[in-house]
Amino acid sequence: MKSNERDFPLDIEISFKKLFDAYRERLEDAHPLVRERAEKVIAIADEYPVLSEGLAMGETAKYQEQIDSITQDLFPEVLQSNEIKIATSPFQEDIFRSTARYQKIIKEAGAEYQLELSNFNDDQYYLMGCSIILQNYYGKHFDFRRPFYYQIPDHSGIMRFYKVLYNADFVTIEKKKGTKDISEEDLQSLMDNFDNVKLWKKIFPPNSWKFSGFVIANMFDATADVSLSDFKSNLIQKDTKEATFAPEFRRIMRSLFGDNELDVGFTLYNKEDDEFLPTNLQTKSYILEGKDEASCQEALCDKSYYTLFKKKAFYCISDVPKFAKEYPDNVLYAKLLRQNVKSAIITPVGSDDEIYGMLEIVSPKARALNSINANKLHDIMPFLIDSVKRSKETVENEIELLIQEECTSIHPSVHWKFRREAHRVLKAQNSGFNAYFREIVFEGVYPLYGQIDIKESSNIRNQATIKDLMLQLEYIQKVIDSVHKIEALPIYEQMRFRIEQYLENLNEELQVNSEKQVQQFIRKEIVPLFNHLRKKNENLKALIQDYYEMIDMTSGLVYKHRKDYDESVMQVNKKLAAILDRNQMEAQQMYPHYYERFKTDGVEHNMYIGESITRHNTFHKIYLYNLRLWQLQVMCEMENQFYRLKEELPIPMDVASMILSFNSPLALRFRMDEKRFDVDGTYNARYEVVKKRVDKANIKGTDERITQAGKITIVYSQQEDEKEYMKYVAFLQKNKRLNKDVEILELEDLQGVTGLKAIRVGVIYSKQKDNEKKYYTYEDLIEEINTQQPTE
Repeated sequence: MKSNERDFPLDIEISFKKLFDAYRERLEDAHPLVRERAEKVIAIADEYPVLSEGLAMGETAKYQEQIDSITQDLFPEVLQSNEIKIATSPFQEDIFRSTARYQKIIKEAGAEYQLELSNFNDDQYYLMGCSIILQNYYGKHFDFRRPFYYQIPDHSGIMRFYKVLYNADFVTIEKKKGTKDISEEDLQSLMDNFDNVKLWKKIFPPNSWKFSGFVIANMFDATADVSLSDFKSNLIQKDTKEATFAPEFRRIMRSLFGDNELDVGFTLYNKEDDEFLPTNLQTKSYILEGKDEASCQEALCDKSYYTLFKKKAFYCISDVPKFAKEYPDNVLYAKLLRQNVKSAIITPVGSDDEIYGMLEIVSPKARALNSINANKLHDIMPFLIDSVKRSKETVENEIELLIQEECTSIHPSVHWKFRREAHRVLKAQNSGFNAYFREIVFEGVYPLYGQIDIKESSNIRNQATIKDLMLQLEYIQKVIDSVHKIEALPIYEQMRFRIEQYLENLNEELQVNSEKQVQQFIRKEIVPLFNHLRKKNENLKALIQDYYEMIDMTSGLVYKHRKDYDESVMQVNKKLAAILDRNQMEAQQMYPHYYERFKTDGVEHNMYIGESITRHNTFHKIYLYNLRLWQLQVMCEMENQFYRLKEELPIPMDVASMILSFNSPLALRFRMDEKRFDVDGTYNARYEVVKKRVDKANIKGTDERITQAGKITIVYSQQEDEKEYMKYVAFLQKNKRLNKDVEILELEDLQGVTGLKAIRVGVIYSKQKDNEKKYYTYEDLIEEINTQQPTE
């Protein structure tokens, strides 16, 4: 809509009265040239009084010669090709004087272009008219102005932005007849209701005021500033993954560099593999040239790699055809030339020594991009880096969330493969395809298994349960005896008889349903009785209250000895797991491998080592042998730490250690349905069978368990494993970690597994005594512990 077709509080007429007044003041000027110029202008004013009285919109063309003459000083000839200036009415397109440069800009924009302020709607147009009245007539400064811009396309179609500054020195504002003055109450109401255009129109009705004069509008090319502002706004308002982000970013870069054929690419950097990856944006990667991934050093030339990754600076190629001809073996130049790129700027996007990716700005014109205009990127890079960093963090969170949903917790050594799979799934989903997590498999890895198990843990817990049940029944019996003395009913004798039966049965053995029977007896008979009795007799009330204080209110049972057992197991597990985890951190530094640890009645762990876990072509069996020796050493340390802890445990207990050696590599598969790793294949499943059953196996032809307290048992099936482990045993014997009592034993056949053997060797325990380190066998240690026990 044209300006003169919109509502406006001012009735506009073009008048040069204030300009003539300014020249009249110069008629007495001491300088003759100034007086001569003033006389010439006043002569036009006298000859054409309509120029002072006012012209309607569109009538200026009749007096163009006179207007050009009187405004000559405002548009000096020497600045015609430099300044962008127009004379017009406020916020209107009725331009009656302009500079040559402005005319050239409008001509290049094309005949169909119509000048109009950017982002300036009808309501804003009306409010700005009101602001002119408030400021020029009432002297009230309502500062709601914002920068005015004209968007004008240049000869190549690139949209240029011109900032407009208005000079209102030659403006007069008057009230029309019948227009009311505004009150302080009106001003306050306007201040509190800026968005209420109806209120503004009520106080300042359309065409109720008169504008007489003209404004000078000076324009400046602010394309770079607006592009930067748009760029920042675009980053704030849009996610970099949005489909509209890339086209908008491309438009801004074209405007900034003044090249309508310019294109923008982006390539992600994967630090873990030192490789380039495509983005999920609607943006191609000129570095990858359609590939799904590429090694950074293979994708770049030596100079560009050094500039981007070491110096972290722009890499500019101003004339790709020229340099490609001079350096025919340069992979980057050849790659860009194949994609019709004639000039390019590649810059790393990153912060704090971390690179997220590469921004690629390319043009099909040689020398369009160069090391000089590359400096324009300095202003936008901080904002781009922040945005890419936020986007990267969002993607990282999405990847981790997907891994958590699909796979729960994953060990760092194999995390890279789950990240790669999650990245593939998200990339496909963002492209509109259905994608699901595939099973993760690591081929050709060597397993290591170890456990340090609490001996006879089931029996110890059963004994604790029996003691708790007997303690509770004995106290109930005490209460029943007291009740019988007060009230000699036969039913109390019958209850006492049943309690004695329960106690007698518990003394013999804890049956499967013993605990349940006692629980039911207490819940159904004793609890209701005790609730009745403590209301009946004060002495019984105190006795029964003591009973309730000794039981666990949640279960209704005494939990003293079982609590001691649980506390002992917790202390053992916590101590041993901490040792294992701490040492594992050092082991990972030696060579990365998969590790998982479980707490049961003791601590067990799995480790897998091999090429497919580390990704890099660095694996050698020496790392397997090193990890086996490390495992044996750590088991010795865990044994020592346990026997230092043993004296402090609420319940005495022993542990037995075992290592399982498996000579052949196997495949490790992550079961998506069970969210855990498992060995893959029928033959490899034999390894899992042995793991689950071997610690309960006996020595062949005997009833003796293969694992014993104070000893480490190494189970194997191949002769070469025996030779290997005997070297480690000898080494640890020399270092006073293992005893000389080495046994080579055969194991009884397990279901589906035969031919297993074991090395069993005693652990040497060390203690600091009298500022000197003492070494003990298991028997010595137990004897010393026993001698320190207080006699009853």
